Amino acid sequence: MQLKLLKMMIRIRSLEERIASEYSSQAMRCPTHLSIGQEAAAAGVGLALSKTDVAVSSHRGHGHYIGKGGDLKRMMAEIYGKATGCSMGRGGSMHLIDREVGFEGTTAIVGNSIPVGVGLALALQAQKRKNISVVFLGDGAIEEGAFYESANFAAVRNLPVLFVCENNLYSVYSPLSVRQPRNRKIYQMVQAMGVKSIITDGNNVEDVYMSVSKAKAEILKNKKPMFIEMPTYRWREHCGPNFDNHIGYRDEKEFLKWQKKDPIKIFTNKLLNNKKVSQLQLDKIYLAVEKEIDEAFNFAKNSPFPKLNLSSSTIFAK
Repeated sequence: MQLKLLKMMIRIRSLEERIASEYSSQAMRCPTHLSIGQEAAAAGVGLALSKTDVAVSSHRGHGHYIGKGGDLKRMMAEIYGKATGCSMGRGGSMHLIDREVGFEGTTAIVGNSIPVGVGLALALQAQKRKNISVVFLGDGAIEEGAFYESANFAAVRNLPVLFVCENNLYSVYSPLSVRQPRNRKIYQMVQAMGVKSIITDGNNVEDVYMSVSKAKAEILKNKKPMFIEMPTYRWREHCGPNFDNHIGYRDEKEFLKWQKKDPIKIFTNKLLNNKKVSQLQLDKIYLAVEKEIDEAFNFAKNSPFPKLNLSSSTIFAK
């Protein structure tokens, strides 16, 4: 499992770094929110779930889609607005879906996918399935009414849902210090709502994997929802491919402090030091990932755009 966790983080970062490097060509005509620096949460959660578990995410959902097993070619085709995309080229970066692996979608509106994920948990309960629904959200979504309503409903109905909060300290450019009272812990606040809540290191992929594995087992055994807060940090700007420390909402010192907590570098060094992986194996992983990404980009670039006469199809239920 250690090599799987490492490779998944490498896949997520490498793909997003390629997106960042090619974004200026103006061929990807949609906003994109990168999760570079936050790969441990996506990889650890995704690999702790089964294919039949379901998940929903937010605008920063590339890593969650990949971690759950989403198809890279269809993801890139979607970002390029092509008909072969996972949303047929109509949704872009913030509207990814792959129902074959239980990834039920991302949405652009903050907090919008939370009630959807809770609704999926209600369906799992009604169908008596031994699966859970995972709702990925950020610290900004904690301040939306939809979260409180959904968490309360999940607690009242004892739903099999796991809320995963990637606390990257900022809602766009606003730090927690201007949005929440001092010393308030997000997971403790949710605990007070009747949802068992824990906190784990969002930059330690093994801690994430173990926490989610245990949470899933507990949810299915006790038939009650849970919440996990995962402190982490995004390296790039809120929306776009660039770094933005120069604009003043966060300083270089804070950024460099979190860069030292790079989840991939720390985990790679651990595996190398413990002789769980060799440099040759690492080189092969990076080469294989690079080849996979090349194929995904080539597929996307060579795919056709959606036909205009189909623009309104699949919008309304039949």
